[in-house]
Amino acid sequence: MCLPRTRPVGTAMRRSPELRPTGWDALVVLAVILLAAGCALAVWGRGGGTEALTAVVSVDGAEADRIPLDGRAGERVYSGNGYTLTVEFGPEGVRVREADCPTQDCVHTGTITRSGQSIVCLPGRIIVQLEGGTADNEAPDIVIG
Repeated sequence: MCLPRTRPVGTAMRRSPELRPTGWDALVVLAVILLAAGCALAVWGRGGGTEALTAVVSVDGAEADRIPLDGRAGERVYSGNGYTLTVEFGPEGVRVREADCPTQDCVHTGTITRSGQSIVCLPGRIIVQLEGGTADNEAPDIVIG
């Protein structure tokens, strides 16, 4: 019994082309390296953040106030979505003293003192966030519970 041939006699198998790097490949590698270095400089090259600590208050996604925390700001009242918050600003930080929202999460957040921290009142759609200031690398990023 003879087995059928899979290819005609006299035809050679095709060889795959040899893959060699070209000048364009080197250019792509160089562009990726430069892009990675640029991103690293943008993230880590900002410095220590020496500007003053500033509280930014947003109501319904729009910036309502920008207050430097130098001790002169005192207390302000913000309203949003039918709810009212009384916010205290001072050199030691920012806190929501009083709110008429049902869950009181913004009041229970306490005083925020570092850049990047925020107080959020979801029912009132009010956000108080700290920007600027010096970075404290020894402090925890988040505390839960």
